[in-house]
Amino acid sequence: MDIQGIMPLILIAVILIAVAILFTFIPVALWISALAAGVKVGILQLIGMRLRRVVPNRVINPLIKAHKAGLGVQTPQLESHYLAGGNVDRVVNALIAAHRANIELTFERAAAIDLAGRDVLEAVQMSVNPKVIETPFIAGIAMDGIEVKAKARITVRANIDRLVGGAGEDTVIARVGEGVVSTIGSSDTHAKVLENPDSISQNVLSKGLDAGTAFEILSIDIADVDIGKNIGAILQTDQAEADKNIAQAKAEERRAMAVAQEQEMVARVQEMRAKVVEAEAEVPQALAEALRSGKMGVMDYMNYQNIDADTDMRDSIGKLSKEDNDENDQ
Repeated sequence: MDIQGIMPLILIAVILIAVAILFTFIPVALWISALAAGVKVGILQLIGMRLRRVVPNRVINPLIKAHKAGLGVQTPQLESHYLAGGNVDRVVNALIAAHRANIELTFERAAAIDLAGRDVLEAVQMSVNPKVIETPFIAGIAMDGIEVKAKARITVRANIDRLVGGAGEDTVIARVGEGVVSTIGSSDTHAKVLENPDSISQNVLSKGLDAGTAFEILSIDIADVDIGKNIGAILQTDQAEADKNIAQAKAEERRAMAVAQEQEMVARVQEMRAKVVEAEAEVPQALAEALRSGKMGVMDYMNYQNIDADTDMRDSIGKLSKEDNDENDQ
């Protein structure tokens, strides 16, 4: 086969490859869908999207939905939001929902809300259908010392204008909890709270707790009220136990001081006895010195011995008489 016979085959292969590349690079089916929906999108625009690293169907499909819904959204707006990392389809769905519900929402506001990390579609739905947030049991103590537990249901509606920079659900729950605790704490008795639980919701609702949040509080309803512990009695019991421990500590301190003083007196008695023994030890020396110096005669010494012996005899007789009396008593 000569070269002239091969050239048509090569030409056909090149054309097929070019067409395949063209259909791969340019989403012709998407272009046809846009034309069928009445959205004017040129082939060059689709090629430009590819060059700008924009996935065409992520922009064209939301654009078709926006056009069918009667929204004046332009292709560059959707492209810029996609390149900024936003969710184009969710923003368009939110705009459609807001348009159907007669809620004023511009594309710029919806895009800012989406880029801020909030679900703009959920916010629009919450504006139409308010959301109920249920708090856990919030405990407060009335003036009579009884603990009261209350559970509240907060009906909120999304505030589109405050979604960017506004506080979330956790802040609303915290503020409502603070208001419930304050209202219960200002009640004279727990019975008043049980008799009129709506006073809690009225007091809390009047504080304007939705300021600075992304929500508008429509109502606060007390779902359940329960009695907790008698905190006042527990505190009094703890105080009495503490006072008892303090008194016991002081009594133990006094006892220890008394024991120390008793031991001190015993030591002093022993000291006195030692001094007496020391003084008695000097008596024989004094007698010997008196005999040597002639200040005491032999007869005087004998009389002293007789008196000493007589004293010992009397002591012995006294001890025997005491022992006999003890045996008789037994």
